[in-house]
Parts: sequence; C-alpha cells; structure tokens
Amino acid sequence: MDDRGDERAPGRHDDGPDGQRDERPDGQRDERRDERRDGQRHVGARTPRREDARLLTGRARYVGNVRLPGTAHAVVVRSPIAHGRLTRCDPKDVWTVEGVLDVIIPADAEGMRLPCVTLGLGQLQTSYPVLDEAIRYVGQPLALVVARTPEAAADAARLVDLDFEELPAVVGVERALADGAPLLHPDWGTNVVTDSVLGDPDCEEAVAGAEHVVELAFSIGRASPHPIEPRGVVASFTDGELTVRTSTQAPHHVRDHAAEALGLTHDRVRVVTGDAGGGFGGKEHLYPDEALVCLAATRLGVPVAWTESPGDRLVATLPARAAVHRARLALDGTGRFVALHADVVGDLGAHPSNVGISPFAVTAVTLPGPYRFDRAGARLRGVVTTTTPTGSYRGFGQPEATFTRERLIDEAARRLGIDPVELRLRNLLGPDELPCTTRTWQPYDSGDYPRALRVLRDLVRPVSRDDGRRRGIGFSCHVESTGLGPSMEMKAMGMLAGGFETAVLRMEPDASVVVASGVAGIGQGIETALAQLAADRVGVELDRVRVVLGDTAVTPYSSIGSIASRSLAVGGGALIQAAARLREKILAIAAHRLEAAPGDLEIAGAAVRVKGDPRASLTLREIATSAWRGWDLPEGASPGLEERATYDPSSSTYAYGAHAAAVAVDPETGAVEVEGYWVVNDAGVMVNPAIVEGQLRGAVAQGIGMALTEEIVYTGDGQPVTDYLLPTTREVPGIHVVTLETASPVTPGGMKGVGEAGTIGPPAAIGNAVAAALPEIADRVTRTPLTPETVWRLLRNAGAQPG
Repeated sequence: MDDRGDERAPGRHDDGPDGQRDERPDGQRDERRDERRDGQRHVGARTPRREDARLLTGRARYVGNVRLPGTAHAVVVRSPIAHGRLTRCDPKDVWTVEGVLDVIIPADAEGMRLPCVTLGLGQLQTSYPVLDEAIRYVGQPLALVVARTPEAAADAARLVDLDFEELPAVVGVERALADGAPLLHPDWGTNVVTDSVLGDPDCEEAVAGAEHVVELAFSIGRASPHPIEPRGVVASFTDGELTVRTSTQAPHHVRDHAAEALGLTHDRVRVVTGDAGGGFGGKEHLYPDEALVCLAATRLGVPVAWTESPGDRLVATLPARAAVHRARLALDGTGRFVALHADVVGDLGAHPSNVGISPFAVTAVTLPGPYRFDRAGARLRGVVTTTTPTGSYRGFGQPEATFTRERLIDEAARRLGIDPVELRLRNLLGPDELPCTTRTWQPYDSGDYPRALRVLRDLVRPVSRDDGRRRGIGFSCHVESTGLGPSMEMKAMGMLAGGFETAVLRMEPDASVVVASGVAGIGQGIETALAQLAADRVGVELDRVRVVLGDTAVTPYSSIGSIASRSLAVGGGALIQAAARLREKILAIAAHRLEAAPGDLEIAGAAVRVKGDPRASLTLREIATSAWRGWDLPEGASPGLEERATYDPSSSTYAYGAHAAAVAVDPETGAVEVEGYWVVNDAGVMVNPAIVEGQLRGAVAQGIGMALTEEIVYTGDGQPVTDYLLPTTREVPGIHVVTLETASPVTPGGMKGVGEAGTIGPPAAIGNAVAAALPEIADRVTRTPLTPETVWRLLRNAGAQPG
C-alpha cells in the first residue's frame, strides 16, 4: 500500500487521461530535481513495474493457482442468524456424502483463539474464539467440512444439522447504546467496549466560549475491501511442520497467530504468500475460517484448500468505516479556528477484531488534519452490534476524520460568507510551523500545506452545461499518517506488535544482488521500488537486483507487514541502511586490493575504480568472488558480502494532500456524477512516479465508492443486504494528479507513504461539492455514501420539488 513514485518537480502536473501534460503553474524549474538525481539513475525513474510481466500474462502467483498432490477442499458453514445460541450442531449426515474427510464443529476447536492485537482503554475482551456457540452475526463460522472435491464439500456442508435459540438483533450503535438494549456479551453488563477522552481536556469549554460554532452529526457507512483476489488458504502439514500458503499482507503476523492458535512452536509454521491480489487492509491478519483450514490440515495430514466465495465476502471479510460522529468546529469573529471536538462512536460489530478500536482511534487523533487549532479533542467509544466485526480498510479511520472536519469547514464558510478555500488558507499550518505536534499528539514532520491547496485551486476547471443538473465544486485537505512506528510508541498505544523492519542485502559471487524484506507485495509495486533503491544505493544495474518477499522461512521478521502505508518508508529505510553497509564493505575490499583509500574510489559501470583513473579498477564480480572465497580481504573483514539492517523509525511520517471534485446533481433523481477530479499530493522523496500515480488514482476510485455507492446495509433483524455497488468507469472520471516533494527528516532517504492518500480526500471533496451544488440542503450533507435515494430524500424533506 505504500510504494512511492519518482521525484517530480513540485507543482508539475501529471499527464491527464487524454495524454496531455499540464504545465507547472509557476513555470519554474526545480533545481532539487537535478541535484537529487546526481548519482541516482534509478530512484526517480519511471521504471516499469517488474511485477506486471507476470500479472498481465497469467503467470501471477495467486493462492488459487496452488496445486498440491492430494489436496482436499474445505467449505465453511456459517450462521444464518444474527444473534442467539447454537443449540445443536450435528454432523452425522455429513458422512453420507462420498469423499468427506473431516468435519470440525465447536467442540473440536475448543480453546482455539485469535488475539486482539490492538487494545482499547479498558477493553475486556483481548481475544476471540475461532468457533463459538454464542452467535453474534450472520456469517459467523459454525463448522468446517472437508472433502476430496469442492462439490462434495459444498454438498456435505448443507447437511450439518443446526438448531438455534434466537435472540433479538442489535443493529447500529444507536440501538446498542439505548437503554434496555440486548447485551451481546452479558457478562460485560454493557455493549460499550471502551470509552475514553483524547486531546485537550478543556476542548469543550473552548467550543462553548467561541463566537461561532458549527455543529453537525455525521454517519459513516460501512464499507468493505474488495481485492481482486479473495481470501484463500492452502495449508499442508508434514513431519510436524505446517506450511500455510495464503493471500496476506502480513506473513509473519499470520504465522505467529496460527502457531499460537494451534499450539505449535513458531519455527514449525511457515507462511508463504505470492502476489496477494490486493489487500486494502482486509488481509492483514489471520481469520477464524483460515485458522480452521490450518486445523483441518493438521488433523488430516493432507493439504487442505479453501477460497472465500463471493457470497461470503460481505459477511466474512471484515468491513470498516461504520461510525457516527457528533462534531463541533468553533471559530472566532475573523474565521480563525479556535477548537474542534468530536464524539466518535465506532461500530465494532460482534466483537473487537484484530485491530479493535484502533481505526476509530485514528479518526479521533487525525481529526485536526493540516490546520491550526487552539484546542482539539474527542470522546471515543467502541460499541458492539450483531454485525460482522469491523477491521482495517485503506485509509484506516482517516477518510472518516477528513469527511467530518472538511464538511464542518465548508459549512462554517457558508454560514460566515467566506470562500471555503480562503477559510482554509487562513488556518492551514505553514511550512515555517513544521515540524510540530498537534493537539492530539501527532508529530508532523515536514511539508507546505498551503502550497498544496493553492496549486490545487489553480488546477480546478468548472464544468458548464445546460442539462438541468446543478453543479458544484468541493475541496478537502488532509494529512496522511504513514510509515507506522516506532515500536515503543506502538506499545504505548496498546498495540501488541512492533514497527521495525529488517532488510537483508546480499551480493552473490557473480555480483548479482538479492534483497530480502519482511514486507509483502500486494499489488502496490514494492518489489520494483525496493529494487530501484538497492540498484542506486549499491551501484549496480537494476536487472542485477532480485527482491524476495512473502516467505517467513527466508525473509526477515516483520511484525505487521505491508499495512499503514509503511512498506517503503520503513522497509525501504532498512534497505538503505543495509545498502550503505554493503557498499562500504565493497569499497573497503577494493581499497585493500588497489592500495587506495576508500574515499578515493567509486562504483561505476559494474566496477570499482579510482576516481579520475579508470585503469585502476576491479570489477564487482572480481570483488564479490574473492569475498565469498575469503581471499585477499582487509584485516578483520569476514568472508562474504551480506549485510543485515533493522530500522525502527523514530516517528511516523506524515504525507499530505489536497483534493477537489466537480459534481453534477440531478435534482429529479438525486444522482450525483463526478465530472472532474484533481489531486495534489506530497509523499516526500519519491522513487517511481508511475507507481505513485497509480496508487493515487486507484485509491481515489475507492474513495469515490465510499462517497457515492458503497455500503453494507442490514435489516432490522441483522440480515445483510447483499447488493454492494462498486464504482464503475461511469462513477470514476479522469483523475488529474500533481505531485509535490518535501523530504521527511525522519526516514532514511526522505520517503513517506502514499498508499492510502487517495482514499482520504474524496468523500469530503465530493460531499462539499454536493453541498455547494445544493445549498438548500448543505447542512444535511452529513453521511456516506451519498446515494441517489439519500440526496433525493434530503431534497424532498427540504421542500424542493424533485419531480
């Protein structure tokens, strides 16, 4: 999720979808571009992604392509009710189906649990069972059936005899908080998992004393990750060792949890992932159904395969976003921001998931965004409901915070009669104020937030057509928390994981280079970006670098893998450090052989030579071969050319951006069309521009889905409505991208993350555009998604005549 793009001149525009290149607004040339490229041939280049050759020719390494001899097939039996108790789970009829090999029911998995890795204040539940007779959501796993063929497993799964004692459903946080609401976990005595206050304790007093206060209630729809490859597992158990081939963002995370759940030592579990087919947060941990597949493999001693069915995805893969915010923005008479406060109530679903309350906590702490406030704070509550547990999704709480804050700002501008861009510019933190720590403890590192908005303002072009629709333009600004770490801060936040990354860099005897990293490739281009870094930092050609990812047996330990826009910022930081050590050793060996000082040498053209005297040189292959033979080494040098470096960042990094959307709204139907979209983004020092632009465009498409079409809706009895509308090419217009560059002072190499940036701005920009187009309902544009029905009802209730 966090690959980089190349360095671009600040303010220079990306090629638009029509192939036209925009000109830089100020017409100036950025001298830093040439300066940074000095000695770097690959970092900053639009290198084609090396992953694409296999992805586009049908040779991708997906779990669904794994074929092991004698593989059996599993089907998960899921609950058809939202709340109750399983009173009977009788598998005897299952054995009448030819080819059935095993049936796992709750009694067979007693004691198997998975951890809540991130814990909220006062959280009573710190783990959850893989199978449970207490039912709290439709789709909860109740049993696993394994047979020789997928068809036999599916037939047999329908024969598990189930009976239930049904209880009332609890859908929505308002219902869960109501007096007399059924309790999902009666021993808790409440449906509230955690309740805490963040930021300034006197924030509400500052709001109450302000000259102007805008207060709105926001509802954020439940959205679901939708990777191109569904979740899947092929587990095999041989000689006491479990090998799990799975589509995951975090192989070591999965290994640790599988080992603990099954009672195996960690060295007896190997997790292998291939191309992963996208993750978006939905594949960052081990799920109960996946743990059951592993259990079946250990019981049977044959490989067991399972792939999530399309019908199961909306009830099985963890969704996210679902929350209610009651928020207030306070301003003085000049439009200066005084305070910002939100009451954030997050819908945790049936129980705290692997990430628990943390997406909603991120909403609370990122609420101030790029603005200056005297006071800022939030009350944060997590509530359980009889719905699928919520978890990670690209953006991880930040789109929700941005939607709430930016809608408040636009509503304040409307009420005060101030241009919304001007109001933002008055209150944005300036570059001279960075680094700084926000009122909610976020240590912003570097950037020029006002510049991003000014560049964006100059890009936007309104659409003018006389077709009966009403048009508006909306803006939003954000800061993106990236490069998750450091480890001790994660511990203080209640995360049972570390934030460091390790890189192992080896030059083989033939001078080819192998990079091993614990981060995972999930379609984000990290394999290419790491190769570019290694090629430049070591001084070899790009085609001489191979990157190894996604195998816990051969890659260094990564506690959390490729999440939180951290793969390159942290994994790349470790690689840069390892490359510096490897380069230093190569030069030391060459200096010893050439009888020169290391500082007088350079690596160029696959050789190490004396500067100014190319005749005094050794090829890299000569140096590498002698190093691996232990020949002619400096005193104290060990044989071989392999270096290992671990980078635990001193802080997270903070990218930022500004978005704008132009919309057309049909007042007769409520349909919203995004006619134009513009992005200005700064992700620090970039490595590959094509990757950055792809990350931004893909994420914007997901943000448009959150804004307009995507939502999992439940009936009153807890049944999910399975219509889930992903955005199509009609909903996603051409996206114009501009990149700025401000190096992070935190990360080696100056990189920041970019993987989630595109998702953060669209709901707010589109919401503001709809409000601008329909001022009569502007103060009621407070929910996502803005479906045609939602907009139509708002217009009707406002007294408009929508036809």
